[in-house]
This record gives sequence, C-alpha cells and structure tokens, in this order.
Amino acid sequence: MNGTAHMAIGATVGFLTANTLQTDPTTTLFLVGMGGVSGLMPDMDIDGKLSNRITFSHKFIRTLAQTIGILLIIYSVLEGFEKEKWIGVGAGIGLIIISSFITQRHMLTLTGLGVLGVGISLQENWLWLLGIYIILASFTPHRSYTHSIAGIAFFGIIAFQIQASLEIEGIFTTCLLGYISHLIADMKFLPFNKRGVKLFLPFFSKEF
Repeated sequence: MNGTAHMAIGATVGFLTANTLQTDPTTTLFLVGMGGVSGLMPDMDIDGKLSNRITFSHKFIRTLAQTIGILLIIYSVLEGFEKEKWIGVGAGIGLIIISSFITQRHMLTLTGLGVLGVGISLQENWLWLLGIYIILASFTPHRSYTHSIAGIAFFGIIAFQIQASLEIEGIFTTCLLGYISHLIADMKFLPFNKRGVKLFLPFFSKEF
C-alpha cells in the first residue's frame, strides 16, 4: 500500500478517536494530523517512503561535500603557505573520498541523532525516544522491525510520552492505532500485497 493510503487510514483513526472523545475542532484537527503521521511511521526504515522524505537526498549532500572539497583544494593551492597548503589539499581530497560513501541510511542516522540531541536539550522524553527510533530504523531493512510487535511497543512508549507531555487526551490511542493500521494494511491477507509483515521478529521471520 502506498504512503498516501497509509496516511489517510491513520488520519481516519485520529478523526474517529476525536469523535469518540468529542474533542473541540482544534484538538480534532491535531489528532487527525497525529494519526496521519503515525500511519506513516513504520516506513521510517531503510527504503521506506517516509525516511526518504524527512532527510536531504544523499546525492545532494554528496555533491555538496565534494564541491566543498574541490573548493578547499583550489583555495589551499592558491592562498595557502607551504605546510597549510598540503593540509588543505589533503583535507579536500579526504572530504571528496569520504563523501562518496554517503548513503540514504547515513542521512537517516544523522537525522535521528539530530532529533535525539534536540530531545535531550529540551528534556522532552518523547523527542529523544523518537530520535532513538529513527536511528534504529536507519539500520533495519524495510518491513522488518518497524513493522513488528516490537515496533508497535516502542512507538507506543513514544506516544504515551507525547500525551504525557502535551496533556491532550487521545494522542496515545490515535498514535498507537494509527501505527497498527499501517501494519494491518501491509499484511498478506490483502490481495494487493505481495509481501506481508514479520510481526514476531526477532523470534519468528514468518510473514503475515
């Protein structure tokens, strides 16, 4: 199932939760948004649609780093003194070589580290936990741990912390059910899914 459909299902979960709790229009809109985002969260893993959207393209970063490396070499040759010149040239060459190994996974890991740092700085439990989630997701294949019961449990903890921080009833239910809706929509019992989800990782790898 594509990302738009997952987001729509998650947003519907948010609307139904808001309707059940009879929330005001602002809270309803917020829960619909939270449901939509939660419905996309399992695709934070490698090659998932969401992970590619929250990070800069690794190709863009690679090109930028290599350009900086070339400019550093040129500047060092033209302006540097004997010792500084060779240090600058070496640094430029090193930057060009290292940047050639940058992948989308590295960009996702860096994004997670950034979220983790902000969460620790602001002392927001849900934010640094989200950072850890993104970092872990950057090392897992698509439709693996983020599409399992372990992923549900971890995201459930994040959702609980968000509700505790914002003190808005319905966040936990919306986020948890929105996340679960993604896994259900990716299961093999639906005729348009060629692959299923490995719910019981790391204990069983059978797809459902």
